[in-house]
Amino acid sequence: MFLFALDLMTSSLQHLGKNVAETILLATSNPFTGLFIGLLITAMLQSSSTTTSLVVALVASGSITIQSAIPIIMGANIGTTITSTIVSLGFINKRKEFRRAVAAGTYHDFFNILTTVVLFPLEYYYGFLSSLSVWISSFFFTPTVAPVENTVSHFWVGFSPVIDFLLEEIPSAFFLGFVALVLLFGSILIFRRLISNLLKAKSPELFARFFFKNQFKSFMWGLLTTAAIRSSTITTSVVVPIVAKKIASLKQAAPFIMGANVGTTITAFIAAMLNANTSGAISIAIAHFLFNFIGVLLFFPIPVLRKLPMALAEGLGKLTLKYRLVGFVYILVTFFFIPFSLIYFNQDSVKTYNLGYEELNAAGQVVPYRVMVRINARTLSGEWTRYDGDQTTEPILIYPMSVKNNTLFLGKQMFRFSRPGFCWDGEDKHGKFKSCIQEILPRMDVAGQAFDSVYMAQITYPHATDSVTHRYYMSSAYKILLQHEVLAPRKAPTVVEKLTRFGME
Repeated sequence: MFLFALDLMTSSLQHLGKNVAETILLATSNPFTGLFIGLLITAMLQSSSTTTSLVVALVASGSITIQSAIPIIMGANIGTTITSTIVSLGFINKRKEFRRAVAAGTYHDFFNILTTVVLFPLEYYYGFLSSLSVWISSFFFTPTVAPVENTVSHFWVGFSPVIDFLLEEIPSAFFLGFVALVLLFGSILIFRRLISNLLKAKSPELFARFFFKNQFKSFMWGLLTTAAIRSSTITTSVVVPIVAKKIASLKQAAPFIMGANVGTTITAFIAAMLNANTSGAISIAIAHFLFNFIGVLLFFPIPVLRKLPMALAEGLGKLTLKYRLVGFVYILVTFFFIPFSLIYFNQDSVKTYNLGYEELNAAGQVVPYRVMVRINARTLSGEWTRYDGDQTTEPILIYPMSVKNNTLFLGKQMFRFSRPGFCWDGEDKHGKFKSCIQEILPRMDVAGQAFDSVYMAQITYPHATDSVTHRYYMSSAYKILLQHEVLAPRKAPTVVEKLTRFGME
């Protein structure tokens, strides 16, 4: 059911109607919004497995890029901790046990929050997790830049006829997506119920002695049991009453919770298996593992850092014992107020350009297409999405883009905003080329708007059979293509691409 639901989810996402993909892209273009989306969905479903599986399906279908998906994964890791926190509040009428229960319930919170505090800025400013995960996946799979494929690789060929039949007979991709989400969530719940009884030992003392014998075994049992159940929510929630009743200390239980955090990443890898030929799906599964594993490397082997989430959890436990309302305030502030505040104060950090182009095809026909560019004003990184036709709302290509040291990186291509005479080599589908900045135009009028500081680069293909030269006019301020010309020998330049509409949000 789990694998079928993931297959159906990916297929339905690729057949969603107008503006859906665009809406998802816009919603996740702000990393803080993506973080909160992951947190809120997981807190509502109380299942990070469902959220991460959905994110893998979104990346595999081309609806979002890896860069947009990673903040959602981070948010899901924080959101999944709300269950153990709520479980700990169930001891509110037992004064002696309440402090220990809150400490155990919120340790998972602080562990993931502190990991996010360390890794989110590294991803936000430098693309640390996204670039590292893509680099690791490149050793196993050939990385692809784009594009949104219209065909789905099914996990098992037996799914293909059923899913194709559903797509043909049920025209609403929204409905199929909803059915897939219900099946996905339901399969995880059924699997939990079948296996979670293994954790409910008749003797809690025997349970604690078996699982918390030493720190390394505790970590490994947390990893293995969570990987089996595919839910850190269950395993960490089981720990709360054990610590509350002093059967085990928080110090003994902490490695088990860390192991559970790593074990829960198995779901993303299973989901990625459905699209093993899609490097993006594999990369986001690796990024999920790296996020949790780096957190363990930070807070498990280093004694000083190991005490930090424990000290915060125990401090909150003491404060909650003194003021019972603190526990509820903590949930509201951590899971709702702070994320909303971050979104509010960073709502202007993402700029969106709506661009219209006209392209001259091989048959000599002028074909319109449009591009949506989303770029973070602070990090100068974002996404470049192309739609065929002027009104089409289903993306054809999605490229990650970034600007570093006056160099624009768009997928595998780059453009340097440098002095005239500066040259660089590259390679594309036409072969190896040499590109040189010919001049910097002080002004260029295109699409009814004046653009200042326009860089004109001339590109030649030394090994090509013909001697055709390409000229690209790029806006320095907006980092967008204004015009593309082709120069054939003894002929006037032919405009093959030209900006016809410029809109900015």
